Amino acid sequence: MTVALEIKKLTKQLEEYNYQYYVLDDPRISDAEYDIVFQQLKKLEESHPQFIHANSPTQKVGGQPLSKFEQVVHEKPMLSLDNMFDSDALQVFIKRATDKSQSINIAFCIEPKLDGLAVSIIYEDGLLIQAATRGDGRTGENVTENVKTIANVPLKLRGENIPQRLEVRGEVVMPQIGFDQLNARLNAKGEKPFVNPRNAAAGSLRQLDSKIAASRPLAFYCYAVGVFEGQLANSQFTRMQQLKGWGLPVSSEISCVEGIEACLAYYANIKQKRASLRYAIDGVVYKVDDIDLQEKLGFIARAPRWASAYKFAAEEAITTIENVEFQVGRTGAITPVAKLKPVFVGGVTVSNATLHNRDEISRLGILIGDQVVVRRAGDVIPQIVRILIGKRKHTQTREIHFPIVCPVCASTLERIEGETTIIHNPILTKKNLENEV
Repeated sequence: MTVALEIKKLTKQLEEYNYQYYVLDDPRISDAEYDIVFQQLKKLEESHPQFIHANSPTQKVGGQPLSKFEQVVHEKPMLSLDNMFDSDALQVFIKRATDKSQSINIAFCIEPKLDGLAVSIIYEDGLLIQAATRGDGRTGENVTENVKTIANVPLKLRGENIPQRLEVRGEVVMPQIGFDQLNARLNAKGEKPFVNPRNAAAGSLRQLDSKIAASRPLAFYCYAVGVFEGQLANSQFTRMQQLKGWGLPVSSEISCVEGIEACLAYYANIKQKRASLRYAIDGVVYKVDDIDLQEKLGFIARAPRWASAYKFAAEEAITTIENVEFQVGRTGAITPVAKLKPVFVGGVTVSNATLHNRDEISRLGILIGDQVVVRRAGDVIPQIVRILIGKRKHTQTREIHFPIVCPVCASTLERIEGETTIIHNPILTKKNLENEV
Protein backbone atom coordinates (compact mmCIF):
# COMPACT_ATOMS: atom_id res chain seq x y z
CA MET A 1 0.00 0.00 0.00
CA THR A 2 1.36 3.44 -0.94
CA VAL A 3 1.90 6.13 1.71
CA ALA A 4 -0.91 8.24 0.25
CA LEU A 5 -3.36 5.33 0.48
CA GLU A 6 -2.21 4.45 4.01
CA ILE A 7 -2.77 8.06 5.12
CA LYS A 8 -6.21 8.02 3.51
CA LYS A 9 -7.06 4.74 5.26
CA LEU A 10 -5.93 5.96 8.71
CA THR A 11 -7.77 9.26 8.22
CA LYS A 12 -11.01 7.46 7.38
CA GLN A 13 -10.50 5.16 10.37
CA LEU A 14 -10.11 8.11 12.78
CA GLU A 15 -13.11 9.91 11.27
CA GLU A 16 -15.21 6.81 11.94
CA TYR A 17 -13.95 6.61 15.54
CA ASN A 18 -14.80 10.29 16.05
CA TYR A 19 -18.30 9.77 14.64
CA GLN A 20 -18.92 6.84 16.99
CA TYR A 21 -17.60 8.75 20.00
CA TYR A 22 -18.98 12.27 19.51
CA VAL A 23 -22.15 11.80 17.45
CA LEU A 24 -23.43 8.33 18.29
CA ASP A 25 -22.09 8.50 21.86
CA ASP A 26 -21.08 4.86 21.35
CA PRO A 27 -17.27 4.51 21.33
CA ARG A 28 -16.10 1.16 19.97
CA ILE A 29 -12.43 1.46 21.00
CA SER A 30 -10.47 2.70 24.00
CA ASP A 31 -8.70 6.05 24.14
CA ALA A 32 -5.37 4.20 24.04
CA GLU A 33 -6.34 2.40 20.81
CA TYR A 34 -7.43 5.71 19.30
CA ASP A 35 -4.09 7.30 20.25
CA ILE A 36 -2.16 4.47 18.54
CA VAL A 37 -3.94 5.07 15.22
CA PHE A 38 -3.60 8.85 15.62
CA GLN A 39 0.16 8.58 16.19
CA GLN A 40 0.53 6.29 13.17
CA LEU A 41 -1.12 8.90 10.98
CA LYS A 42 0.88 11.74 12.53
CA LYS A 43 4.22 9.98 11.90
CA LEU A 44 3.33 9.23 8.30
CA GLU A 45 2.32 12.86 7.69
CA GLU A 46 5.49 14.17 9.34
CA SER A 47 7.68 12.01 7.10
CA HIS A 48 5.58 12.76 3.99
CA PRO A 49 4.28 16.34 4.47
CA GLN A 50 3.20 16.54 0.83
CA PHE A 51 0.26 14.29 1.73
CA ILE A 52 -1.01 16.31 4.70
CA HIS A 53 -4.56 17.46 4.09
CA ALA A 54 -6.07 20.53 5.76
CA ASN A 55 -8.94 18.36 7.02
CA SER A 56 -6.77 15.66 8.55
CA PRO A 57 -7.63 14.75 12.16
CA THR A 58 -4.06 15.71 13.10
CA GLN A 59 -4.72 19.33 12.12
CA LYS A 60 -7.01 19.92 15.12
CA VAL A 61 -4.07 20.99 17.30
CA GLY A 62 -4.11 24.62 16.14
CA GLY A 63 -1.90 26.75 13.92
CA GLN A 64 -0.13 30.09 14.03
CA PRO A 65 -1.68 32.86 16.18
CA LEU A 66 -3.76 35.51 14.41
CA SER A 67 -3.14 39.23 14.83
CA LYS A 68 -6.90 39.87 14.87
CA PHE A 69 -10.20 38.29 13.87
CA GLU A 70 -11.64 39.08 10.45
CA GLN A 71 -15.27 40.21 10.25
CA VAL A 72 -17.82 37.91 8.61
CA VAL A 73 -21.18 39.11 7.29
CA HIS A 74 -23.79 36.37 7.71
CA GLU A 75 -25.64 35.59 4.50
CA LYS A 76 -28.74 35.00 6.60
CA PRO A 77 -28.98 36.92 9.91
CA MET A 78 -28.46 34.93 13.10
CA LEU A 79 -31.38 36.18 15.17
CA SER A 80 -32.03 35.87 18.89
CA LEU A 81 -34.98 34.12 20.49
CA ASP A 82 -37.87 35.65 22.37
CA ASN A 83 -38.07 34.44 25.96
CA MET A 84 -41.03 33.24 28.00
CA PHE A 85 -41.04 32.53 31.70
CA ASP A 86 -44.31 30.73 32.49
CA SER A 87 -46.74 28.19 31.05
CA ASP A 88 -49.24 30.92 30.11
CA ALA A 89 -46.72 32.40 27.69
CA LEU A 90 -46.08 28.94 26.26
CA GLN A 91 -49.80 28.50 25.65
CA VAL A 92 -49.93 31.83 23.81
CA PHE A 93 -46.96 30.77 21.66
CA ILE A 94 -48.55 27.43 20.80
CA LYS A 95 -51.96 29.02 20.07
CA ARG A 96 -50.40 31.53 17.66
CA ALA A 97 -48.75 28.71 15.73
CA THR A 98 -51.89 26.55 15.82
CA ASP A 99 -54.10 29.39 14.57
CA LYS A 100 -51.73 30.04 11.68
CA SER A 101 -51.69 26.38 10.68
CA GLN A 102 -55.48 25.99 11.08
CA SER A 103 -54.76 22.59 12.60
CA ILE A 104 -55.80 21.30 16.01
CA ASN A 105 -52.46 19.70 16.84
CA ILE A 106 -49.10 20.67 15.39
CA ALA A 107 -45.68 19.24 16.15
CA PHE A 108 -42.92 21.06 17.99
CA CYS A 109 -39.23 20.25 17.89
CA ILE A 110 -37.90 20.77 21.43
CA GLU A 111 -34.34 20.88 22.73
CA PRO A 112 -32.39 22.16 25.73
CA LYS A 113 -31.29 25.79 25.49
CA LEU A 114 -27.54 25.40 25.69
CA ASP A 115 -25.69 28.11 27.60
CA GLY A 116 -22.73 28.86 25.36
CA LEU A 117 -21.70 30.89 22.32
CA ALA A 118 -23.71 30.79 19.06
CA VAL A 119 -21.66 29.86 16.01
CA SER A 120 -22.23 29.38 12.28
CA ILE A 121 -20.24 26.72 10.39
CA ILE A 122 -20.25 26.47 6.59
CA TYR A 123 -19.43 23.30 4.65
CA GLU A 124 -18.83 23.20 0.91
CA ASP A 125 -18.72 19.82 -0.82
CA GLY A 126 -18.70 18.36 2.69
CA LEU A 127 -15.58 20.23 3.83
CA LEU A 128 -15.51 22.82 6.61
CA ILE A 129 -14.52 26.16 5.04
CA GLN A 130 -15.66 28.81 7.54
CA ALA A 131 -16.87 29.30 11.09
CA ALA A 132 -18.05 32.57 12.63
CA THR A 133 -19.54 33.83 15.87
CA ARG A 134 -23.03 35.33 15.85
CA GLY A 135 -21.73 38.78 16.81
CA ASP A 136 -24.54 41.31 16.44
CA GLY A 137 -26.57 38.88 14.34
CA ARG A 138 -25.47 40.31 11.03
CA THR A 139 -21.70 40.48 11.44
CA GLY A 140 -19.56 38.09 13.46
CA GLU A 141 -15.92 37.14 13.86
CA ASN A 142 -14.11 34.56 11.77
CA VAL A 143 -13.14 31.82 14.25
CA THR A 144 -12.57 29.08 11.67
CA GLU A 145 -9.19 27.92 12.96
CA ASN A 146 -10.46 27.72 16.53
CA VAL A 147 -13.63 25.84 15.63
CA LYS A 148 -11.58 23.33 13.65
CA THR A 149 -9.81 22.37 16.88
CA ILE A 150 -13.06 21.41 18.66
CA ALA A 151 -12.98 17.65 19.05
CA ASN A 152 -16.56 16.87 18.03
CA VAL A 153 -16.68 19.22 15.02
CA PRO A 154 -16.11 17.17 11.82
CA LEU A 155 -13.75 18.74 9.32
CA LYS A 156 -15.37 16.59 6.64
CA LEU A 157 -18.99 15.44 6.53
CA ARG A 158 -19.87 11.78 5.93
CA GLY A 159 -22.72 9.93 4.28
CA GLU A 160 -24.79 10.60 1.18
CA ASN A 161 -26.94 13.40 -0.24
CA ILE A 162 -24.96 16.10 1.57
CA PRO A 163 -25.95 19.55 0.27
CA GLN A 164 -23.27 21.09 -1.91
CA ARG A 165 -23.27 24.05 0.45
CA LEU A 166 -24.52 23.78 4.01
CA GLU A 167 -24.51 26.24 6.90
CA VAL A 168 -25.16 24.70 10.29
CA ARG A 169 -25.77 26.77 13.37
CA GLY A 170 -25.28 25.74 16.94
CA GLU A 171 -23.74 26.42 20.31
CA VAL A 172 -20.15 26.07 21.42
CA VAL A 173 -20.15 25.01 25.07
CA MET A 174 -17.73 23.80 27.69
CA PRO A 175 -19.03 20.61 29.35
CA GLN A 176 -19.13 20.76 33.14
CA ILE A 177 -16.41 18.16 33.69
CA GLY A 178 -14.04 19.97 31.36
CA PHE A 179 -14.89 23.31 32.98
CA ASP A 180 -14.04 21.98 36.45
CA GLN A 181 -10.77 20.50 35.20
CA LEU A 182 -9.79 23.71 33.40
CA ASN A 183 -10.43 25.85 36.49
CA ALA A 184 -8.44 23.39 38.62
CA ARG A 185 -5.47 23.82 36.26
CA LEU A 186 -5.81 27.61 36.29
CA ASN A 187 -5.99 27.67 40.10
CA ALA A 188 -2.93 25.44 40.33
CA LYS A 189 -0.99 27.91 38.19
CA GLY A 190 -2.24 30.88 40.21
CA GLU A 191 -4.29 32.18 37.27
CA LYS A 192 -7.80 33.58 37.46
CA PRO A 193 -10.46 30.87 36.98
CA PHE A 194 -13.53 31.33 34.77
CA VAL A 195 -16.79 32.31 36.45
CA ASN A 196 -19.00 29.81 34.59
CA PRO A 197 -18.90 27.41 31.62
CA ARG A 198 -20.42 29.96 29.26
CA ASN A 199 -17.69 32.51 29.91
CA ALA A 200 -15.09 29.76 29.61
CA ALA A 201 -16.47 28.67 26.23
CA ALA A 202 -16.65 32.23 24.88
CA GLY A 203 -13.20 33.14 26.19
CA SER A 204 -11.65 30.00 24.76
CA LEU A 205 -13.23 30.32 21.32
CA ARG A 206 -12.14 33.94 20.96
CA GLN A 207 -8.45 33.26 21.47
CA LEU A 208 -6.25 34.58 18.66
CA ASP A 209 -3.94 31.62 19.22
CA SER A 210 -5.81 28.51 18.07
CA LYS A 211 -3.43 26.31 20.08
CA ILE A 212 -4.99 27.77 23.24
CA ALA A 213 -8.48 27.01 21.92
CA ALA A 214 -7.31 23.49 21.07
CA SER A 215 -6.19 22.96 24.67
CA ARG A 216 -9.62 23.85 26.05
CA PRO A 217 -12.36 21.18 26.44
CA LEU A 218 -14.92 22.70 24.04
CA ALA A 219 -17.86 20.98 22.36
CA PHE A 220 -20.35 22.01 19.66
CA TYR A 221 -24.02 21.04 19.17
CA CYS A 222 -26.14 21.92 16.13
CA TYR A 223 -29.61 23.39 16.53
CA ALA A 224 -30.46 24.87 13.10
CA VAL A 225 -29.67 25.13 9.42
CA GLY A 226 -28.86 28.48 7.81
CA VAL A 227 -28.26 28.81 4.08
CA PHE A 228 -27.94 25.66 1.98
CA GLU A 229 -27.84 24.43 -1.60
CA GLY A 230 -29.52 21.08 -2.05
CA GLN A 231 -32.40 19.14 -0.54
CA LEU A 232 -33.32 19.04 3.14
CA ALA A 233 -36.32 17.59 4.95
CA ASN A 234 -39.36 19.78 5.57
CA SER A 235 -39.23 19.02 9.30
CA GLN A 236 -37.02 20.74 11.89
CA PHE A 237 -36.59 17.51 13.84
CA THR A 238 -35.82 15.43 10.75
CA ARG A 239 -33.30 18.03 9.59
CA MET A 240 -31.45 17.64 12.88
CA GLN A 241 -31.38 13.87 12.33
CA GLN A 242 -30.00 14.47 8.83
CA LEU A 243 -27.21 16.59 10.31
CA LYS A 244 -26.47 13.82 12.80
CA GLY A 245 -26.29 11.31 9.95
CA TRP A 246 -23.71 13.49 8.21
CA GLY A 247 -21.51 13.38 11.30
CA LEU A 248 -22.57 16.60 13.01
CA PRO A 249 -23.23 16.57 16.78
CA VAL A 250 -26.82 17.15 17.90
CA SER A 251 -28.09 17.16 21.48
CA SER A 252 -29.31 13.72 22.49
CA GLU A 253 -32.15 15.46 24.38
CA ILE A 254 -33.86 16.73 21.24
CA SER A 255 -37.47 15.57 20.81
CA CYS A 256 -40.59 16.12 18.73
CA VAL A 257 -44.00 16.29 20.44
CA GLU A 258 -47.55 17.56 19.96
CA GLY A 259 -49.74 19.56 22.32
CA ILE A 260 -49.30 21.77 25.37
CA GLU A 261 -49.21 18.87 27.85
CA ALA A 262 -46.35 17.14 26.06
CA CYS A 263 -44.48 20.47 25.76
CA LEU A 264 -44.84 21.10 29.50
CA ALA A 265 -43.85 17.52 30.33
CA TYR A 266 -40.60 17.93 28.37
CA TYR A 267 -39.84 21.15 30.26
CA ALA A 268 -40.45 19.49 33.64
CA ASN A 269 -38.37 16.45 32.71
CA ILE A 270 -35.34 18.37 31.42
CA LYS A 271 -35.47 20.71 34.40
CA GLN A 272 -35.26 17.71 36.71
CA LYS A 273 -32.34 16.27 34.70
CA ARG A 274 -30.58 19.63 34.42
CA ALA A 275 -27.91 19.04 37.05
CA SER A 276 -26.94 15.67 35.54
CA LEU A 277 -26.54 16.90 31.94
CA ARG A 278 -23.02 17.13 30.57
CA TYR A 279 -23.47 20.78 29.62
CA ALA A 280 -25.05 23.87 31.18
CA ILE A 281 -28.54 24.82 30.02
CA ASP A 282 -30.76 27.74 30.97
CA GLY A 283 -34.09 26.71 29.52
CA VAL A 284 -35.91 24.88 26.74
CA VAL A 285 -36.32 25.95 23.10
CA TYR A 286 -39.61 25.25 21.30
CA LYS A 287 -39.66 25.35 17.50
CA VAL A 288 -42.54 24.74 15.12
CA ASP A 289 -41.48 21.52 13.40
CA ASP A 290 -43.02 22.14 9.98
CA ILE A 291 -40.66 24.29 7.88
CA ASP A 292 -43.49 25.60 5.66
CA LEU A 293 -45.36 26.74 8.76
CA GLN A 294 -42.18 28.41 10.01
CA GLU A 295 -42.12 30.42 6.78
CA LYS A 296 -45.76 31.44 7.23
CA LEU A 297 -45.19 32.58 10.82
CA GLY A 298 -42.15 34.59 9.76
CA PHE A 299 -40.08 36.93 11.92
CA ILE A 300 -40.27 40.07 13.96
CA ALA A 301 -37.40 42.54 14.13
CA ARG A 302 -34.95 40.40 16.09
CA ALA A 303 -36.51 36.96 16.51
CA PRO A 304 -38.50 34.28 14.68
CA ARG A 305 -42.20 33.94 15.51
CA TRP A 306 -41.96 30.17 15.11
CA ALA A 307 -39.46 29.62 17.94
CA SER A 308 -39.20 30.73 21.55
CA ALA A 309 -37.20 29.90 24.68
CA TYR A 310 -38.89 28.95 27.95
CA LYS A 311 -36.26 30.06 30.45
CA PHE A 312 -35.60 28.54 33.85
CA ALA A 313 -35.71 30.75 36.91
CA ALA A 314 -32.48 32.72 37.16
CA GLU A 315 -29.78 30.84 39.06
CA GLU A 316 -27.67 33.94 39.60
CA ALA A 317 -28.63 37.25 41.14
CA ILE A 318 -26.95 40.35 42.58
CA THR A 319 -27.30 41.27 46.23
CA THR A 320 -25.36 42.78 49.15
CA ILE A 321 -23.46 41.12 52.00
CA GLU A 322 -24.93 42.67 55.14
CA ASN A 323 -22.87 40.67 57.65
CA VAL A 324 -20.86 37.48 58.14
CA GLU A 325 -21.61 35.00 60.91
CA PHE A 326 -19.60 31.93 61.95
CA GLN A 327 -21.20 28.55 62.49
CA VAL A 328 -19.76 25.48 64.22
CA GLY A 329 -20.18 22.31 62.19
CA ARG A 330 -20.58 18.79 63.49
CA THR A 331 -16.86 18.11 63.01
CA GLY A 332 -15.87 21.25 64.88
CA ALA A 333 -15.01 23.23 61.75
CA ILE A 334 -15.85 26.93 61.77
CA THR A 335 -17.73 27.95 58.63
CA PRO A 336 -18.29 31.59 57.70
CA VAL A 337 -21.79 32.30 56.38
CA ALA A 338 -22.65 35.48 54.51
CA LYS A 339 -25.89 37.15 55.64
CA LEU A 340 -27.35 38.58 52.46
CA LYS A 341 -29.93 41.15 51.61
CA PRO A 342 -32.73 38.73 50.59
CA VAL A 343 -32.83 38.06 46.85
CA PHE A 344 -34.94 35.75 44.67
CA VAL A 345 -32.68 33.29 42.81
CA GLY A 346 -33.10 29.74 41.57
CA GLY A 347 -36.80 29.79 42.38
CA VAL A 348 -36.43 30.67 46.09
CA THR A 349 -35.59 33.68 48.26
CA VAL A 350 -31.98 33.45 49.47
CA SER A 351 -30.66 35.28 52.52
CA ASN A 352 -27.60 33.16 53.40
CA ALA A 353 -24.64 31.84 51.40
CA THR A 354 -21.70 29.75 52.52
CA LEU A 355 -18.22 31.26 52.30
CA HIS A 356 -16.64 27.85 53.05
CA ASN A 357 -13.49 28.98 54.89
CA ARG A 358 -10.89 31.70 55.37
CA ASP A 359 -9.12 30.78 52.12
CA GLU A 360 -12.29 31.28 50.10
CA ILE A 361 -12.84 34.71 51.67
CA SER A 362 -9.28 35.67 50.68
CA ARG A 363 -9.65 34.27 47.17
CA LEU A 364 -12.85 36.21 46.51
CA GLY A 365 -11.55 39.34 48.25
CA ILE A 366 -14.89 39.86 49.98
CA LEU A 367 -15.73 42.73 52.33
CA ILE A 368 -18.93 43.16 54.32
CA GLY A 369 -21.02 45.63 52.36
CA ASP A 370 -19.87 44.37 48.95
CA GLN A 371 -22.33 43.73 46.15
CA VAL A 372 -21.93 40.14 45.00
CA VAL A 373 -23.24 37.64 42.48
CA VAL A 374 -24.99 34.72 44.20
CA ARG A 375 -25.61 31.40 42.50
CA ARG A 376 -28.08 28.67 43.38
CA ALA A 377 -28.47 25.60 41.18
CA GLY A 378 -31.25 23.20 42.13
CA ASP A 379 -30.85 22.05 45.71
CA VAL A 380 -27.23 23.20 45.94
CA ILE A 381 -26.45 25.50 48.87
CA PRO A 382 -26.28 29.11 47.61
CA GLN A 383 -22.76 30.36 47.08
CA ILE A 384 -21.08 33.63 46.21
CA VAL A 385 -19.54 33.49 42.76
CA ARG A 386 -17.75 36.84 42.65
CA ILE A 387 -17.81 40.38 43.95
CA LEU A 388 -18.68 43.43 41.85
CA ILE A 389 -15.51 45.32 42.61
CA GLY A 390 -16.56 48.26 40.44
CA LYS A 391 -19.53 48.89 42.73
CA ARG A 392 -17.53 48.79 45.97
CA LYS A 393 -17.91 51.87 48.18
CA HIS A 394 -15.08 51.90 50.71
CA THR A 395 -17.01 54.11 53.12
CA GLN A 396 -19.70 51.41 53.32
CA THR A 397 -17.54 48.28 53.55
CA ARG A 398 -15.49 46.65 56.27
CA GLU A 399 -13.17 43.68 56.58
CA ILE A 400 -14.26 40.23 57.72
CA HIS A 401 -12.47 39.20 60.91
CA PHE A 402 -12.27 35.50 61.62
CA PRO A 403 -12.97 34.69 65.30
CA ILE A 404 -10.13 33.60 67.58
CA VAL A 405 -12.46 31.76 69.97
CA CYS A 406 -15.32 29.37 69.30
CA PRO A 407 -18.64 31.25 69.07
CA VAL A 408 -20.34 28.34 70.89
CA CYS A 409 -18.01 27.28 73.70
CA ALA A 410 -15.47 30.15 73.75
CA SER A 411 -12.50 27.77 73.45
CA THR A 412 -9.47 28.96 71.52
CA LEU A 413 -9.42 28.17 67.82
CA GLU A 414 -6.39 27.05 65.90
CA ARG A 415 -5.72 26.35 62.28
CA ILE A 416 -4.37 22.97 61.22
CA GLU A 417 -2.18 23.24 58.15
CA GLY A 418 -4.08 22.27 55.01
CA GLU A 419 -7.46 22.35 56.76
CA THR A 420 -10.06 24.87 57.79
CA THR A 421 -10.03 26.41 61.27
CA ILE A 422 -11.33 24.01 63.92
CA ILE A 423 -12.21 24.16 67.61
CA HIS A 424 -9.06 23.70 69.69
CA ASN A 425 -10.52 22.21 72.89
CA PRO A 426 -11.51 18.60 71.99
CA ILE A 427 -13.43 17.97 75.21
CA LEU A 428 -15.69 20.98 74.83
CA THR A 429 -16.02 20.27 71.14
CA LYS A 430 -17.23 16.75 71.80
CA LYS A 431 -19.66 17.98 74.44
CA ASN A 432 -21.16 20.60 72.15
CA LEU A 433 -21.43 18.18 69.27
CA GLU A 434 -23.24 15.68 71.52
CA ASN A 435 -25.68 18.42 72.51
CA GLU A 436 -26.41 19.03 68.82
CA VAL A 437 -27.49 15.43 68.22
